[in-house]
Amino acid sequence: MLNNYETVFILTPVLSDDQVKEAVKKYSDKITNAGGKVVNHEDWGLKKLAYNITKKSSGFYHLIEFEAEGSFINDYEVSFKRDEKVLRFLTVRLDKHALAYAEKRRKIKAEKAKA
Repeated sequence: MLNNYETVFILTPVLSDDQVKEAVKKYSDKITNAGGKVVNHEDWGLKKLAYNITKKSSGFYHLIEFEAEGSFINDYEVSFKRDEKVLRFLTVRLDKHALAYAEKRRKIKAEKAKA
């Protein structure tokens, strides 16, 4: 049975646009290769951090919503821990209320993109 998850991760600001896209694609491909499905991806851009992380004051924020097996998450998080491009990450399992909120947020974002 596939569970719904979302991961927010922060990439180091010294990366070029191509390197950022490559890193995001790597994590999206890891999900699909494990039999999961990427539901949504959002690039939140370069943002200032609340506090310095490894002497960096900003980072590239990304959100990936996906469906995957529960056993996949441990391997997925280990890959974040081993990647020196990733400053921080957080993966959470979405319950029915969070899932409804995420769908509503995607719908509003799609309407704004049309306008």
